[in-house]
This record gives sequence, structure tokens and C-alpha cells, in this order.
Amino acid sequence: MSISTAELLPAPEAATYAEWFGCLAEPTRVRLLHAVATAPGGSISVGALTETLGISQSTCSHHIRKLSEVGFLHLAKVGTATRVSINQACCSGLPHAADAVMGMLAPRPCCPADVPDDVTVRALQERDWPEVLRIYGEGIETGIATFETTVPSRQHLEATWLPGHRWVAERDGAVVGWTAVRTVSDRECYSGVGETSVYVDAAQRGRGVGKALLRTQVMAADTAGLWTLQTSVLTENRASIALHHSAGYRTVGIRERIGRVGDTWHDTVLLERRAGTTT
Repeated sequence: MSISTAELLPAPEAATYAEWFGCLAEPTRVRLLHAVATAPGGSISVGALTETLGISQSTCSHHIRKLSEVGFLHLAKVGTATRVSINQACCSGLPHAADAVMGMLAPRPCCPADVPDDVTVRALQERDWPEVLRIYGEGIETGIATFETTVPSRQHLEATWLPGHRWVAERDGAVVGWTAVRTVSDRECYSGVGETSVYVDAAQRGRGVGKALLRTQVMAADTAGLWTLQTSVLTENRASIALHHSAGYRTVGIRERIGRVGDTWHDTVLLERRAGTTT
């Protein structure tokens, strides 16, 4: 059976991925990348890397340069030393490349599986706002959930969130998370496109609350005729990226230096979910 041209991986993407994989076709670079990724504090000096790997400084510098040229590493001068750190975008971009090459991106799941039985998701009500704002604040405190530095007002959120697409999760009678969809444009052609947010109580993370929220979110969006849901996640927030993948979102790409908090620029992963991706 032949494969149609439309199904083939586009040539520009194939060239980019080949460059990434080619750079890693050297065991020392793989070990070096792993050493940087697991370094305490998120960065390591060239001297420390040389000692850790048991190679000469010139060899270490050569491999660091190759890895930084394709975007796997960031280099920063601190005094007279060079500190090496991981480019967090590659943590998302490299697995996406492997999935694309191996044809693993479709079909995608309709919605998360293994939703906990003790979590109830229902429409947001008047009494829920204090907890919604509190949980929003906890997300801001992580530093990797949003570019917001203060919690938006209730009035602002009510004005921007779509009615019928505002949900809270309850466990043992307490609100433990929320999700909402807002429009991305007032143009008619984008009327079925929404931007999503999901936040979970700090004490409840990793316990299936996000899965329960996204399951309700995407199923309601499909029923309502929203044909695209999209979200931007900071590259450091790998748990959120995995959560969205479980709900049928796909990685569209990495937006480099798209937002700034204080003096620090951040990259984001742009994800989207199309209605009917499983048909």
C-alpha cells in the first residue's frame, strides 16, 4: 500500500528533526545533555561538566557548542565562568519530533481516561468565586502556570470566560480546581475557537483533578460546536503539557521568548485540540 504525499512528513520539518537527531548521534553528547538536565539548581559550569564526564575541556566545549547550536542548551556567562543549562523548549520539542516521525500523533484521545471516581465536575456557581480566585493565586505562585503576576478580578474573568464553559471540580465537598474557556477573537470566523485554562488546588495536584476537569471541558466544547481549543503552556510546565496531550491536544510548536516576567523571557508550547480528531 502506497502512502499519499499529503500524509508524508513535510520536508522542512524532516530537515529540522534530522538536525536534532543527528546532533544526538554521539554518546558523549547524550551523556552531557543528561548531566546538564539533572544538575542541581538547573545549571552547571563547563569545568564541572568536564570533571563529571571525565573528558578534556576542549572536547567538552566542542560538544556543548554543537548542542547549543541546535537549541538543546543555553549558555550564560557568570563572572569568568560559563554556566550551561537546558533549553526547556527541547523537553517538549524533542518528544514531539519523535512522535511525528513515528506517526504517533494521530489518532489522539478524545478525553482523559482514568478519571477518579471521587471528583465531581459541575458548572461554576456564584459561591465558588472565592475558591476559584484562591486557586488561581496558587497557580501564579508556582511561577510556571501563567504570565500573570496578580490574580485577575472576578469582573474581568466573568467578562471574558464563555458562559457554559466554566467548570469547577469538587472532592469531599470542597472546590479543588477549575477550568474555563474564553474567546480568542470577536470575528465571526473564529467563533468556534476558544482559549482554555485549567488550575488545580496545590494540595490536589497529581491526583486526577486536572484529568476530570479537562474531560468535562473538551466534551462540553465538542457538544457546543467549538471546533478548536487552544492553550499556551510555559515549557517548564511539563505536567500541564502531558495533561493536555491526554485530552487530545497536540503540540503545534514552541513560541520562543513570547512573554516576560520581570527581566526573564520565557518560551511557551502552543497546543490545540480539534473537534472530531478521533473520527
